[in-house]
This record gives sequence, structure tokens and C-alpha cells, in this order.
Amino acid sequence: MASLLFKKAELYYHVLCADRRKARLGITMDAEIGIIGGSGFYSLLDGSENVTVETDFGKPSDSLAVGMIGGRRVAFLPRHGRGHNIPPQKVPYRANIAALAGLGAKRIIATAAVGSLKEEYKPGEFVLFDQFVNMTYGRQDTYFDKNLVAHVGMAEPYCESMRKSASRIMDEMDIAYHGNGTALVINGPRFSSKAESRFFSSQGFETINMTQYPEVALAREKALCYLGIGIITDYDAGLEGRKEVKPVTVGEINRVFGQSIEKAKELITKLAKEVSVQRSDCRCAESLDGAVITH
Repeated sequence: MASLLFKKAELYYHVLCADRRKARLGITMDAEIGIIGGSGFYSLLDGSENVTVETDFGKPSDSLAVGMIGGRRVAFLPRHGRGHNIPPQKVPYRANIAALAGLGAKRIIATAAVGSLKEEYKPGEFVLFDQFVNMTYGRQDTYFDKNLVAHVGMAEPYCESMRKSASRIMDEMDIAYHGNGTALVINGPRFSSKAESRFFSSQGFETINMTQYPEVALAREKALCYLGIGIITDYDAGLEGRKEVKPVTVGEINRVFGQSIEKAKELITKLAKEVSVQRSDCRCAESLDGAVITH
């Protein structure tokens, strides 16, 4: 019985007790929504202030910019740091999610550049992830690796409610997008070989990326709602039988992503204004129910 009570108390602190975590970490500001993306999204925030945080899992990628979007307090975190100086396999994913949760965020909107593994998923289009496949290695990908053991369900890793809201808004904005798609996550930082890309495509995966895992899984371990928005920038190592479609380059990623960033910023602004503080329309907040091993 004592062991069970201890585990429940630790779980309560781990996930639910945001105010006590904020006080312990020296955080005096709060946020309702967390945004993870590239440095081009700083301009979204009105009257932002930088907040430096150190979590139980180390420092996040950079200081967090906390400001307002449409009357909602939002915290923005550059996944790769200012200046994009952290490679995907070295991103401090646990600290990033813990920092946003520590500010009180219950919902996360995350953008990422992705490659396409299917011809119909075209560069310049958006995709709302509904699944991921992890092929990374060596990343610290759980909060439950000491004292507390939990097996968190990951059958539906992305928040269905937020996906529906994003889909409706993109329809209104007339953005070309796909309402679902699997993100195959590779370790990086290198791109795929043609053989690898051919294999990934043959498995039926739609997109390829380097950062969706463990980010989305850690958000689920914190019982947060997580929306992953992919901006398709390329066709990975090219398309089979299409010699004119060249393998991905950093230059091409930057070019296509740059053309799409204003649409992404408008989408995030509309989402931040719309999503409810109350989370009665999804089950993300219940993700740890029954997950902890107590005996």
C-alpha cells in the first residue's frame, strides 16, 4: 500500500502538479499553449519575453519566448535552438517538453519540414500526422526510466481534436494539405540513400522526418495534446522512375519551407485563438490512467 501511494504521489508531481514544478524551477510566467518550430515563428508573438528554464532533464534547446497570440498566452521554443545549431539526434526532447509543461501548457502545436515518400504528397503541401514509425536510436525517449515504470498507450499519438480543428481551418484558408499521414522518423542528420527511401516507400509510409520521435511520445507521457504539422519540402531521395525529381538538398528544403512559412504562421495563429482551454473533446489528458505499474 505504501509503495502504491508513493507511486501515485510521484505521478501526480510528474504530470499534474504544474504550479509546484514552476515554483521549483523558478518559473514565474505561464502559458496555455506551446509551439515548437523554427526561428521564423518568433514573429507570431506579441510582446514576448524570453524565459530561461532548466528542467529535471536539463536545459531545453533555448530560452522560451512567452507572449500573446489572439489573447492567448503562448510559449514558443525553437526545436534546434536559435541559429539551428542542434542536430536532430541531439535535440534535448525531454527537456523541451518538460519546459513547456512546466509553464502550464496543455496543448502543443509543432511544425516540421518533412520529405514525401509518395508522389501524391507534393512539396509545398501540408500534412497532419496521425501516426509515426520510430527508426531512431540512442535518444532519451521516456520520462519513466527511474523509480516509476509506466507503459503509456501510443495507439493514437496525435490529438484527434486538434487535428480536426486544424483541418477545418486549412479548408477555410484553402491550403493544400493531407488530413492524415505517417511520419517515419529517422535518426539523421544525414538524408536517406535511394535504397532506404525505396524501402520506406514500399512500407506505405507517407512522409519522412527526423524530429517527430520522441517529441510526440514525450508529450503523451506528460498527458499533453500534441498536433504535428508537416510541411512537405521534397521527395526524399527522389521518385522511382522520375529522373527529373532530384534527391533532397538543404537548399531545396529552405526554399520550399520559406515559401510556406507565412501560411503556417497564419494557421498557427488561428489555431491558437480557437483551441479550448478545456480538454473535454479528447482523451489526451487521460493518457496515464492505468499506465503505471504498481506491483
